[in-house]
Amino acid sequence: MKWGLFGGTFDPVHLGHLRCAEEVLELFTLDKILFIPAGIQPLKTDRDILPFHHRERMIRLAIEGNPSFSTSGIEDRRGGRSYSIETVRHFLNTAPAGTELYFILGQDAFHEMPMWKEWRELLQLCNFVVMTRPGYETKNLTGIFPSDVVALFHYDGASDGFTGPAGHSIFFRGLTLLDISSTDIRNRVKTHRSIRHLVPDPVRDYILKNSDSDYFSLFLDNLP
Repeated sequence: MKWGLFGGTFDPVHLGHLRCAEEVLELFTLDKILFIPAGIQPLKTDRDILPFHHRERMIRLAIEGNPSFSTSGIEDRRGGRSYSIETVRHFLNTAPAGTELYFILGQDAFHEMPMWKEWRELLQLCNFVVMTRPGYETKNLTGIFPSDVVALFHYDGASDGFTGPAGHSIFFRGLTLLDISSTDIRNRVKTHRSIRHLVPDPVRDYILKNSDSDYFSLFLDNLP
């Protein structure tokens, strides 16, 4: 089995997320991709985010009908700040024996990895799929990690990835990155502009249905 772990705030999930997930699924012949909405992200504390149950519900609506996509509420159930290494350990302990994990993240988040909890160990636990921006290419890890960590990885031309001592690889892949942002969607909702074709229709309907409620509006009012 090969599982993709796609974490993020997903505030809200949008078509760009779904398209990237679909392409990673195909590129690496994954059996499924798990969308994992964050509880409290350690590196993102500058604004309020919608309560977890809203974000998780929107993901469920967005992926309905795609048997290769599912979602996990592990980071909410665990409580406290969401640390990627704890999430990866959870799936290593609970997935069927022999399951290979592919951690999916954006280029900017990957460059922040040296600030993550136990990031050196995390690199040894699973594969990484880094979704790169258009025009971005790399054939080395220099400038991302300290030299002692860079020295542990070698470039494998056959897989077009950097393989580490534990046998896991880091893959940089250019995908169809739709120019959609959750920030723009939130601002559009706040200013009563259309979000049609930016999010799946069921997500749009959910947002519009709930945006007038006092609870939902409280968080919209705090958004930049």
